[in-house]
Amino acid sequence: MRKAKAVTLAIAGVLACAVLLFGCGSDDESSGATSGSTSTVERTRVEVVEGLGGKNGFNPSAIYERLSPGVVTITSLFGDQSLREILSGEGDAGQGSGFVLNGDGYVVTNAHVITDGTGTNLDKAREVYVQFADGNQVRGEITGFDPNADVGLVKVDPKGLELVPLPFSPTSEVQVGEPVAAIGSPFGEQGSLSIGVVSAKDRTIEALTDFSISDAIQTDAAINRGNSGGPLLDARGRVIGINSQIRSSGGGSVGVGFAVSGDMVRRSIRQIRADGEVRYAYIGISSQRLYPQLAAKLGIPVEDGAIVAEVVDGGPADKAGIRGGGKETRFQATLVRTGGDVITKVDGRALTRETDFSELVTRYRPGDKIVLELYRGGERRNATVTLGERPDKVPEN
Repeated sequence: MRKAKAVTLAIAGVLACAVLLFGCGSDDESSGATSGSTSTVERTRVEVVEGLGGKNGFNPSAIYERLSPGVVTITSLFGDQSLREILSGEGDAGQGSGFVLNGDGYVVTNAHVITDGTGTNLDKAREVYVQFADGNQVRGEITGFDPNADVGLVKVDPKGLELVPLPFSPTSEVQVGEPVAAIGSPFGEQGSLSIGVVSAKDRTIEALTDFSISDAIQTDAAINRGNSGGPLLDARGRVIGINSQIRSSGGGSVGVGFAVSGDMVRRSIRQIRADGEVRYAYIGISSQRLYPQLAAKLGIPVEDGAIVAEVVDGGPADKAGIRGGGKETRFQATLVRTGGDVITKVDGRALTRETDFSELVTRYRPGDKIVLELYRGGERRNATVTLGERPDKVPEN
């Protein structure tokens, strides 16, 4: 478990893994055979779940009954200690949650469940074990992970397993106030259900890098250590995000939890499966949100957009001639860097929310060209930027 400021990554500690490893057998049992058996179960059963919610409204019992078999507990072992040392509490291990992606044996979780460290000092677990709701536990292999979105992908041999893949819902369909269910293994308590509502959308949370994760979903469903990587589900049983962090002064749930949005998760999964890694576009700008009162104060002829505070020397925006602010001015309870360009559109898409600019840039790939509509000194103009690749650390001017 790692802490960053007041945010806790919801991953449990070493003690919970002892029962899991000894109670479910060794790696030789991953095929589904039991001790002393003369044959190996090779069949994979995949159950597609449909028809939840709808006219019946929010039914947590039905969601749990149908979908909890698709939620798993993940135990990750780190370091060079022996298994006996780890189980006795002398080594490093962590525990989190995950869910079945498809019948091929892919399991989605958080990157911080299967890795240790941050930024460039990120090490993947040396062993990963996946326990299913029916008690089966098999060894998994890390396919890849995306530290910028805190998404990880694990592959297990599906032979002999009963797999229940969980479907995704588009983030655009998520509404504040709608009921949600979280299933996972808080404090090692496998298959735990908590319910609540979507408290907010478009939150920004910390990543395992110097950058941030935008478009996160806030919920008051109880999320604790060990819930990391488990699904946040809507009334129809669709995954709208993966539970990742809690904001708490004491490390426990106080009704402020965060999930990486389903759209962000799917983007990471696609690239991990295709390339083994995830690449992000980079523009080299730090910005602040423009809103009507601030626009009136600064004499800017538009009410929404992104005020360019700083431009990274030699970065894509700098090469395109984008200008940052030079003077810091206080407006109400905010310090604003003024004098720079104000970006209002990205390839024709208007910026109306605080996270719009970073989210739109994230949709592109390194090498793509984008056209920014911006205002400089009250004059509207366009600038074409060739996007670079996001570095491991935020550059310092």
